[in-house]
Amino acid sequence: MAYSIAIAGKGGVGKTTFTGMLVDYLVDAGKGPVLAVDADSNANLNEVLGEEVDLTIGQIKQEVNKAEMDGEPLPPSMTKADYTKLRLNQAVSEGKGHDLLVMGRGDGEGCYCFVNSLVKRQVSELSDNYNYVIMDNEAGMEHISRGTMGQMDMLILVSDSSRRGIDAAARIRDLAEELKLRIPVVKLVVNRAPDGVLNEGTRQAIEEKNLDLLGVIPMDSDVFEFDAYGKPLVDLPADNPARQAIKDIIDKLEIE
Repeated sequence: MAYSIAIAGKGGVGKTTFTGMLVDYLVDAGKGPVLAVDADSNANLNEVLGEEVDLTIGQIKQEVNKAEMDGEPLPPSMTKADYTKLRLNQAVSEGKGHDLLVMGRGDGEGCYCFVNSLVKRQVSELSDNYNYVIMDNEAGMEHISRGTMGQMDMLILVSDSSRRGIDAAARIRDLAEELKLRIPVVKLVVNRAPDGVLNEGTRQAIEEKNLDLLGVIPMDSDVFEFDAYGKPLVDLPADNPARQAIKDIIDKLEIE
């Protein structure tokens, strides 16, 4: 069974950047194979990793639903379940030293509970083939409450330097405890700190919420430049301050 790490926090704090860097770190360190999971309906982990995605789980859901509604036949001798499983396997794309599975979003309205369940099932079935499963979660607490990741070995909470971000991280930690998920390791990473330093108010908020601070990532202009021009963040130079801070943070995790 793969060692599973989930990344969570409120929207816009840099969860996807951290996830992509973590995947890149594990691959470069020869700790693969790694399965990266983008469990966000507004998927963009592939952009951080510099990859194209041809098929998402959301698209599969729409495809199967449309076939049923329009009365279009599935391939001969295939049940809906068999066809869905085939397409889910096709949705796993090969990256640079890792595989990538994207939740995504299909067209139209409707509850995404079914898509969440497909992500959970597919991750469970695939996990034995990997040393690590790294999941970038949607903003908020939905995937935690739905148990999309299954049993987690580590939960990394990402926040910006705001008290709102710290409060959101604490609420996710508390929800995991209420649900009795029994996650062995829960850590906090603070991103986009001016000059890489936390002010006293942020430190006080972290202490009040009894969060285990793993490290701080500085606000970095290169990250904004790469984002603005659509460059993969994994291509940031090794001496980039944000990249180096993330490497130092991951080193502290002592991942085998």
